[in-house]
Amino acid sequence: MRIGVLTGGGDCPGLNAAIRAVVKHAEIGHGHSVIGFKRGWRGVAEGDFTPILRDDVRNALTLGGTMLGTDRFHPDENPGATEQVLQVLKDEAVTALVCIGGDGTLTAAAKVAEQGVNVIGIPKTIDNDVWLTERSIGFDTALWVATEAIDRLHTTAESHHRVMVLEVMGREAGWIAINSGIAGGADVIITPEEPFDIEKVVSRIRHRHKAHAKYSIVVVAEGATPAPGTALEFSGAKESMLTGKTSELIADAIASLTGFDTRLTVLGHVQRGGIPTPFDRILGSRFGVAAVDALSDGKTNMVTTLQSGRIVLEPFSKIAGKQQKVPKELLKVARSLL
Repeated sequence: MRIGVLTGGGDCPGLNAAIRAVVKHAEIGHGHSVIGFKRGWRGVAEGDFTPILRDDVRNALTLGGTMLGTDRFHPDENPGATEQVLQVLKDEAVTALVCIGGDGTLTAAAKVAEQGVNVIGIPKTIDNDVWLTERSIGFDTALWVATEAIDRLHTTAESHHRVMVLEVMGREAGWIAINSGIAGGADVIITPEEPFDIEKVVSRIRHRHKAHAKYSIVVVAEGATPAPGTALEFSGAKESMLTGKTSELIADAIASLTGFDTRLTVLGHVQRGGIPTPFDRILGSRFGVAAVDALSDGKTNMVTTLQSGRIVLEPFSKIAGKQQKVPKELLKVARSLL
């Protein structure tokens, strides 16, 4: 069997661990050969690939990013691209694909699988919003980065008696915000799952500073939105959300309404980079081995998921186009500890 592997969408730590597992297990465990398509689905459509042997993935386990490069190109969204993908796979005698990506990459993989291609998907996204898997590759590392940032902001906020607003990634789901906020002891956590009222946020900060605290930490997911009819909604927050500046509006509102010295920190792409945590290395390795085993067993059109600590294969039809939001129980925990 000749297996093609690609990484699509945003980069994240742990991708190289998955690629390494696919290559080593395919070659050593099953006698398959592997080629790597560069820049995700774009590389498949353009026939841009390179053979990968186990020597090529030596020392790749600890590397961040992706050795294959990545792109947000999706063949199903570009006229004629799906036909190009099918032709390249035929010309290069690729009998199966391992697609590592988030919702967009996996949705595209599902549509290619419908054309008769043997495909197994591996979920990765620091947002952790792929349906039916408890963890996606990259989330754990991003969570550690965000939590460490909060830990560091505590000391400088206390020293200067400031309100520190930290923006983390999470346009549709607030997994990084809620988990890092709880782990880091944030005083306010704002996520896309629960639209916020800026007056309540300000009231809480005022109460803290009046009662016992000299500083506050506010964690904001980039996709947070104001509740309908609240003050910030009418001051332009909807437009700011679309341009990725909601956290700026929140920080400005806190400063103007409380008079407290308020500073904003945007982590941005720092959350995507760097060395993967042991958890992401292990998860990427487990997903990679499971993907190769599945293809070797004749399984296709499925995604590797983590459920109750076990690797479980789920059909693309159950996952593609769906998002895993932060559950109400975890939101309640966050509210209870603020």
